[in-house]
Amino acid sequence: MDHVLNIADRYVLTPHVYPASWPEDGALRQVLSLLLLTNVGAELLYVGFATFSFYYRQLQRELRLGVTAIFWMSFPTVALFFAEIRGYSKLYDDISESPSDMVIYWMHRVLHHKSVYKYLHKQHHVFKIPTPFASHAFHPLDGFLQSLPYHVYPFLFPLHKVVYLVLFVFVNVWTISIHDGDFRIPWPLIEVINGAAHHVDHHLYFYYNYGQYFTLWDRLGGSYRHPSVLRGQGPLDHVRKLTT
Repeated sequence: MDHVLNIADRYVLTPHVYPASWPEDGALRQVLSLLLLTNVGAELLYVGFATFSFYYRQLQRELRLGVTAIFWMSFPTVALFFAEIRGYSKLYDDISESPSDMVIYWMHRVLHHKSVYKYLHKQHHVFKIPTPFASHAFHPLDGFLQSLPYHVYPFLFPLHKVVYLVLFVFVNVWTISIHDGDFRIPWPLIEVINGAAHHVDHHLYFYYNYGQYFTLWDRLGGSYRHPSVLRGQGPLDHVRKLTT
């Protein structure tokens, strides 16, 4: 994140936003700058990619919840970004492996436990047939907990700073994509990639397809469900049963 902050300081914040007397390495300025950059960057990713991907009737409700969640999530996220640029992580500049899908799987599965589900994750599951705007429409704490493995990883293991930023952007784009209703996946990868078709079944049937990218941990955890739409049973079939 220090690369992003340096570029923003050089071209925008120092010449146009902050007074010359406020040093770039001041802690308060860095925190304020990170809050601004995190909110603007995340909101642009969320609104931009979701709008590009799909437009549907749930838009207003999903968008309101998603924008609010991103704002509140930015505070603990910025705390981790600040620790990173202050040198407390193991991120490095000289050119690692993505955080394990396993951690996301179990974090997601815990959020479905009855003791916490209604307080956190239920807001996200209101949308039975999600749109891209549902991707970030969740309780802020829910969203932060699911993103936490990506932020904790570089404090435990060495990771290149560019890879860290790429992963941060990629996971947001991927999260939007698995809510966009586009079920097209190359046939050989259907059994491997946890795409939109798998995730729609997660919203419909609740106890299946918790994985973020791959189906491996769902298979090992006994929670894998082959997408209904690929078996000739569209999601609307299930929704009709809920309303009759």
